[in-house]
Order: sequence, then structure tokens, then C-alpha cells
Amino acid sequence: MRLTNFSDYALRVLMYAAAQRERLITIEETAQIYDISRNHLMKVVNVLTRAGYLKAVRGRTGGFTLARRPDRIRIGAVLRLTEPDFALVECFSANNHCLIAPTCRLRGVLREALAAFVAVLDRHTLGDLLLHPENFGLQPAA
Repeated sequence: MRLTNFSDYALRVLMYAAAQRERLITIEETAQIYDISRNHLMKVVNVLTRAGYLKAVRGRTGGFTLARRPDRIRIGAVLRLTEPDFALVECFSANNHCLIAPTCRLRGVLREALAAFVAVLDRHTLGDLLLHPENFGLQPAA
């Protein structure tokens, strides 16, 4: 299984915002830190803001910050928001054309594995992933 870049970037944005709790951060700054497209990050930040994970401040001196405490942001919930689906194989999708799907036993095993994967993510919060600004190559504030 592979998460989409969108989910990866969403988690990275949240981790960076959590490390910068005392100040607003910008999309430009975040794009530069991670060497990610500014336009793509704008979409990610927009989704996270609409979902209530980030709080945006408009204007010339604006930016964004976490809208919730890191220990209140469940990793599983973020991924359910950002992943388009968890269709590991064709038979998980509505457009299934697999000949053996009605009798296949692999489907049940994969559902169980996916449920375990999501259950682990639901047990962890952004608070479990906290880093320091130095971890991002930044100098600590004086």
C-alpha cells in the first residue's frame, strides 16, 4: 500500500506547524523546507484548514498554525480525510470486474490487514510525532 503525495504532504505540513507552535508559518516557507510545489501545498493547507486542523490568517503578515492541540489530531483521521480511498485491490472498488471476487478469500484477509493498519494510525496523534525546529534545519529562536 502506498499513500498519496497529498496525504504525505498533509502530514508533513501538520508536523511542521506543530514544531512552530509559537508563530504563523507560510506556504512559501513550508514549500521551501520540504522542496514541494507551492501550488500543491496551497491545496493541502486549504483542505486541512476547512477540516479544522489548521487555522489560517489572511493578509500580508498572515500564514497558518495548528487549530487544535497536536494530541487532538489523530493520524488515522487525517488520512481518512486526505486519501481518496483505501481500495488496495480491484475487488475493494465499486468498479470491480474480477472474475473470482464472489469466492475469493484474499479479499477478507486484505480487509483485515487494512483494518489493522487504520487501527494503528488511529491510536497515534500528531503529538506522538512532534519534532523541534532544528529537525527541519532551522535555527532555534533566540
